[in-house]
Amino acid sequence: MLNQSASLDRMFQALADPTRRVMIERLSRGPASVSELAGPLSMSLPAVMQHLQVLETSGLVRSEKAGRVRTCRLEPAALRAAEQWIAERRASWERCFDRLGDYLAEHPDEPESKE
Repeated sequence: MLNQSASLDRMFQALADPTRRVMIERLSRGPASVSELAGPLSMSLPAVMQHLQVLETSGLVRSEKAGRVRTCRLEPAALRAAEQWIAERRASWERCFDRLGDYLAEHPDEPESKE
């Protein structure tokens, strides 16, 4: 559980940065080279590489080098862990709201008299 928690922490930390979310969006359409990822960003290639390192450490992205080209790919399995965590939180809150709705239905408020 602690290991999974640390993994989720790294993933959410990686996703907290807007530049990295842009990279994830681009990779969701398919693999891309580092230079393709860097193209629309107004930053140096070393800065792009730092962002990619964070994404790789979090498990969201995998890269491989063929010759002089480093190609990055999205790791969908890593996103599934975040989806599962979010779905569990949503289900818990929905159960709480359902119980609250049941309680309120059983105990309707009586109008207060204002005098």
